[in-house]
Amino acid sequence: MPATIALVDDDRNILTSVSMTLEQEGFQVRTYTDGESALQGLLARPADLAVLDIKMPRMDGMELLQRLRQRSAMPVVFLTSKDEEVDELMGLRLGADDYITKPFSQRLLLERIRALLRRNEASRAEGSGTPAGGVIVRGDLVLDETKHTCVWKGHDIQLTVTEFLLVKALALRPGMVKNRDQLIDAAYGENIYVDDRTIDSHVKRVRKKFRQADPDFAHIETLYGIGYRYKES
Repeated sequence: MPATIALVDDDRNILTSVSMTLEQEGFQVRTYTDGESALQGLLARPADLAVLDIKMPRMDGMELLQRLRQRSAMPVVFLTSKDEEVDELMGLRLGADDYITKPFSQRLLLERIRALLRRNEASRAEGSGTPAGGVIVRGDLVLDETKHTCVWKGHDIQLTVTEFLLVKALALRPGMVKNRDQLIDAAYGENIYVDDRTIDSHVKRVRKKFRQADPDFAHIETLYGIGYRYKES
């Protein structure tokens, strides 16, 4: 079955041109011109991935992402303008997996979509170096790749695909430091450029999610100027 992509943007020219490109590449596409109709549509019929504009009528992309994240870990790519750096960071902190600035190359967007879909699929399958059964256990942490689930001290932690891959990369080698380039490769794949601040934003959000379940959570350590490591219980 071809993957279904949801495009949410109030610019009908973007919706038309991007839809044509994606359909030519074999994707199924659903389009929405505002956040409110997109929320209703995506809750009724989830897509495999969503591309969201930030500034839209009736419900902007930020609120739409927040509402979606209450129900779904579906991969999300934000479209932002070049002068919306704060929005980019806020989007990542709210749970976006990636962002692209306007004006953008449709080939770049297509590349990012394919990379995210591959990562989402890979995170649900057994990877090289993963214990048998696709389950990683590190003290109170249990990651199940086949089910894409994360459990900390019996609490379900809802992670996006990017967040899941970051936690997995750190948990596979507890005590070992992963620099930001290594985490970018683990979460985004090689040959994908992502700013260092993107990783920092994802890590902050991951910590926040764990601390909502356990206020004393302190197992993802920052080594300033170097990177991050997972400290096993």
